[in-house]
Amino acid sequence: QVWLVESGGGLVQAGGSLSLSCAASGRTFSSFAVGWFRQVPGEEREFVAAVSRNGENTYYADSVKGRFTISRDSAENTVYLQMKSLKYEDTAVYYCAADLSLTSSRVSANRGAYDYWGQGTQVTVSS
Repeated sequence: QVWLVESGGGLVQAGGSLSLSCAASGRTFSSFAVGWFRQVPGEEREFVAAVSRNGENTYYADSVKGRFTISRDSAENTVYLQMKSLKYEDTAVYYCAADLSLTSSRVSANRGAYDYWGQGTQVTVSS
């Protein structure tokens, strides 16, 4: 079992920055990869970014590449998503998720591959 708690969401103006956190517990932190996804009401949950178990590899959706940075801190058992140059279309509920199946350096954008999910945090970007 992995418990994930997101925090850091809020209201920000377009062009601004925000940093999300995903605090993990329950299993050894290095035993799972972590992804960030987002969802707008009425739409499917979409991939945003992922980081491998060992933190060496990351992968981003084209829509956020160059603006978002994912990282993990094993001392804090936390994964971060730093977001800058935010756009109105980044408005969504952001979820982090844990994938226990990947080897240490792999990442996945496949929503169905993730085993555990947090409750989400709302990010609203005003235009």
